[in-house]
Amino acid sequence: MRDALYPFECRQAKLSYAGKFLVDICFQYGDGAVIREKFNFGQFPIMLKSKLCHLRAADDSKKLIAHKEEPSEMGGYFILKGLERVIRLIILPKRNYPMSMARNSFRDRREGYSDKAVVIRCVREDQSAVSLKLYYLNNGSARLGFWIQGREYLLPVGIILKALVDTTDHEIYVNLSCCYNEECDRVKGSVGTQLVGERAKIILDEVQALSLFTRAQCLRHIGEHFQPVMTGMQNDSYKTVADAVLRDYIFVHLDNNHDKFNLLIFMLQKLFSLIDQTSVLDNPDSLQNQEVLLPGHLITIYLKEKLQDWLLRLQRLLQEEIDGEKKKFELSSLADVKKTIEKNAPKQMGLAVENMLKTGRLVTQSGLDLQQRAGMTVQAERLNFLRFLSHFRAVHRGASFAGLRTTSVRKLLPESWGFLCPVHTPDGEPCGLLNHMTAACRITSYYDLKGNVKDFFKMRMSILNVLIAIGMTPSSPKLVQAGPPELLSVLLDGRIAGCMPSDLIEKAVTHLRRLKLSSTSSIPVDLEVGYIPLSMNGAYPGLYLFTSPSRFVRPVRSISAPAEEGNDLELIGPFEQVYMEISCPDGGDGGRKTLFPATHREIHPTNILSVVGNLTPWSDHNQSPRNMYQCQMGKQTMGFSSQALNCRADQKLYHLQTPQTPIVRTKAYEKYCVDDYPLGTNAIVAVLAYSGYDMEDAMVLNKSSVDRGMCHGHIYQTETIDLTEQSAKSDRAQRLFRRSNLDKSSHQLIDSDGLPYVGQRINPNEPYCSIYNEITSQTTSMKLKGTEPVVVDYVAVDVKNKANLQKVSNS
Repeated sequence: MRDALYPFECRQAKLSYAGKFLVDICFQYGDGAVIREKFNFGQFPIMLKSKLCHLRAADDSKKLIAHKEEPSEMGGYFILKGLERVIRLIILPKRNYPMSMARNSFRDRREGYSDKAVVIRCVREDQSAVSLKLYYLNNGSARLGFWIQGREYLLPVGIILKALVDTTDHEIYVNLSCCYNEECDRVKGSVGTQLVGERAKIILDEVQALSLFTRAQCLRHIGEHFQPVMTGMQNDSYKTVADAVLRDYIFVHLDNNHDKFNLLIFMLQKLFSLIDQTSVLDNPDSLQNQEVLLPGHLITIYLKEKLQDWLLRLQRLLQEEIDGEKKKFELSSLADVKKTIEKNAPKQMGLAVENMLKTGRLVTQSGLDLQQRAGMTVQAERLNFLRFLSHFRAVHRGASFAGLRTTSVRKLLPESWGFLCPVHTPDGEPCGLLNHMTAACRITSYYDLKGNVKDFFKMRMSILNVLIAIGMTPSSPKLVQAGPPELLSVLLDGRIAGCMPSDLIEKAVTHLRRLKLSSTSSIPVDLEVGYIPLSMNGAYPGLYLFTSPSRFVRPVRSISAPAEEGNDLELIGPFEQVYMEISCPDGGDGGRKTLFPATHREIHPTNILSVVGNLTPWSDHNQSPRNMYQCQMGKQTMGFSSQALNCRADQKLYHLQTPQTPIVRTKAYEKYCVDDYPLGTNAIVAVLAYSGYDMEDAMVLNKSSVDRGMCHGHIYQTETIDLTEQSAKSDRAQRLFRRSNLDKSSHQLIDSDGLPYVGQRINPNEPYCSIYNEITSQTTSMKLKGTEPVVVDYVAVDVKNKANLQKVSNS
């Protein structure tokens, strides 16, 4: 059995750290038993410190050092062809939340369309997403738009409502218009107007004009139009096609058609409220309405699409084999089917994922509901510790926004307080697009704080039970409810859970927050309780609860709810923070006086800064741009980039010879153990402002200081020599590393194995490697290029073929 391949070997040998990708394919003939066969789908990249990584068990620094890694190795990246690649955290619209938007491009869809719409990005359990846009038409109607195979299809909303559930026109009318009450017309929190009923009639008249009266007729209409574009369903009935469209493209995060019906009614009411100016637009550039794309989720959705494409290709291949003239193929023969599967190049699957990680480009027909197809990964540069760390804390708005002339996407909004650092963003082109999470901010995932996988179904049922006990009326099929301000809708992860009287809703919010702090409750600690209160023409009111992964959360101290067992730290999200009162220790009452008493308190004022931003001393006494420049310069300085220099084979590494600890340090400096990877040298600078010798961006160095080694550093460069790449296939085996016994002049520089001595100083144009050709008996030397002498630090060899060495790395 082959020995385990460790990450340090992949870095040195310029290999990819990957494992065998085995897939179980199940065969079933008729009602017979399911036959399960394993197939090799190639090599799949493995993230360092993940479950399948050999470093997973190395849980302390001694074990990591034994595996020739950093003592503080954190993982979270991939090694591809010897290079370390990180998947970028890219900002996406918040999942399963209907957002009111206005875009001039909406008018261009077709004639009669307005610039207003309600948009929702629906995400399935497997993280694949489908975005829906509910467009408002100038005649009072609405269209639901969704994309199939790169093209947008628009359906009258009335047809979708009638196709989802078996309902009548009267029920749809009552459901849509129940948000308006004459007694509550134009009072605080009211969202409905008399026009809602008129618009409902227009929507229903459109369906009648198409002679569609029953659910079966609506399903047939949808199936007839979508049968040509639904892959592999050309021979299915119209009802089957329509069911597939509703299942795969309409509110894909919901499984129940009644839930889809209720959500579409809610979105229509929110759209009409926007048109009537009883509620305002949601800001898509605000962190309140955003989340991030996590590395595992990107790989999952990309792999899912590749597997679906592969299965469709396999289906076509099998059909061609069956219809072939030779008639040698038997579908009932497992051996014949397995041969066809092997022909379908399953090993390309792992290669596709590896290429995506290497280049950062998505090769996809559907677009995976993402706004960009390039720039998904970056190289994890180890210029210094802060540079490397920042790759994992950076969030990017997206490459598609870099070319926009508008600056609205780059603005620092108050909604990002405590989640994104206001200081740590680069100047220049990516300014405001590339931000960094604060030191306390984290991202929710499928794992809880104890490392256990979350049971989302169980969590949602617990939340529903708590809400029902408080006084929420659970949603039921065709539930007719009043609208704001009497009753507010409760949405749980994009599903209409029910409605609750507005006078009870604050009590429910307080109770949920208290349960979040309790160790005995089954309410998740990272539950986001987004309560949008009643207002005069403000945001659309309601209670929005989120348990999903990929959300920003940060800890604050709760002062309103009694702490249990000394636990008063509550995790909050950016959606709920906007409507909370949080005091800061050094901010007084923040101008709120007694009108809005604070319910929470910041843990520390520096919690608004990133890890790098926290390292700047006296940042509150600096001019604001200086703090921004320091965050960038701190990541560019030469320092101790790695403690495992002798085991690495990076193309170029900078290493400071005599680093020092700063004279002035913040608390974060010790907290993050920055002295383990020191960053610079202290210098005493004399400023002679009166003499005319003062300079802005430079300093005069004392020669004796430089002679004693001030600011001296080393540059480590690695050169990999691979004989298999340099020669043709015919003479590949005849070239090997060996020095010439005839030319004795090179013996003092090159050892008998044809490689340089470790510690040897080599000047420009001197040989450092000797290659012998067994056929021609000629020896060629590789000479050092450049103008500066080098010292050989180490020589690493690829020991796959010990008898015939073909690959070495010199540093």
